[in-house]
Amino acid sequence: MKSLDDFGRVPFGGVASSPRPVRAPAPESAPRRPVRDARVDVLRGFALLMIFIDHIPRNAPAAFTLHNLGFSDAAEIFVLLAGYSSMVAYGGLFGRAGIRATLVRIGRRCLRIYLFQAGLLLATLVIVRIWMDLTGLTPRFGVAPLLQMGLLPGLLRGLALNALPNYLDILPLYILLLALFPAIYFGMRRGIWGVLALSGTLWLAANVDHTLNLPNAAAVDDGWYFNPFAWQFLFVIGAALAVAVRAGDGLLPWRNWAAALAFAYLAFGLLQGGSWGEWGLPDLRPLAIAAPDKSHVGPLRLLHILALTYLIFSAPAMRRLSGWRPLRLIDACGRHSLEIFAAGCLAALIGRILYRTFDATWPLQIAVNLTGLALMLGLAKLLDARAVARRR
Repeated sequence: MKSLDDFGRVPFGGVASSPRPVRAPAPESAPRRPVRDARVDVLRGFALLMIFIDHIPRNAPAAFTLHNLGFSDAAEIFVLLAGYSSMVAYGGLFGRAGIRATLVRIGRRCLRIYLFQAGLLLATLVIVRIWMDLTGLTPRFGVAPLLQMGLLPGLLRGLALNALPNYLDILPLYILLLALFPAIYFGMRRGIWGVLALSGTLWLAANVDHTLNLPNAAAVDDGWYFNPFAWQFLFVIGAALAVAVRAGDGLLPWRNWAAALAFAYLAFGLLQGGSWGEWGLPDLRPLAIAAPDKSHVGPLRLLHILALTYLIFSAPAMRRLSGWRPLRLIDACGRHSLEIFAAGCLAALIGRILYRTFDATWPLQIAVNLTGLALMLGLAKLLDARAVARRR
């Protein structure tokens, strides 16, 4: 059996990919603590900023975020990098600290994410309820189904993760996937391709049978919007990507034909998925097909995020760019992703309320977006400074 405790010693593909077994590191050469990959933090930072912008309907800047430039969007980036980060953070920890200590760390992280989810849900319900009482308006977004159940019943259903409102449904997916990470990790110790094949089969089953889902009392179709049986595939791919990148000294192998295919598919995604009407341009879509399903990570979406991922993690220039000084605040957003996500969710909620109350005028849109982005970047800088001071 190969060990994943030290990613640099593990070729991508598991036991069957190498004729010679790799021994687990001896106690005196225990795996080193993981070094943060700036590409991951910068990408996650951009994803969090895009999530804030995309979570406000009728928001003009959303016409230029990833979901209007192709098939996938920031959610795919977030989940795939969650798998990557989990492998980096906890894969080596199994070797350094042991199974029990690592499981405790994962459990604490899941609990922390859940507490953030609970706080966001409570704050959202209270803010929307107060806004409804002050204006007499009814929400067209998010928590309306929970409020229709009554404030306390809706809150309890939400805390039980049985009723997930729009815009607050990605952290529950993260909790579930992180809780499953130990099984993914130990499965990959036996063979990465086997885990990927099993995960891909489950993704395919969820795309074929949409009833394969978890219940959600806040949804019309009674299922989680981010179907965990489908989205787990991106998480598993991210975990495998971490192993492959570590084995390649920080880069996936560059192949001209693979890069050409990736660029060609991204160009097709731009033509097919671009918001030509919103941009005031002629419709350049080559095919008359519906937008690929997000809830189940439709095949076109999956291929799009995989093409983007390959180019980012195989190009040395992208690794150098991620260390560029002007991107430090974006990097800080990625390193404090949970806090920044929470701040973005509340800022987007206020934006939705303001647009619903006063209409999405240009001055209001400018104020909402600049204030929200400044809040997220400012909080990232503050958290970064506090973390540096704590280390000192």
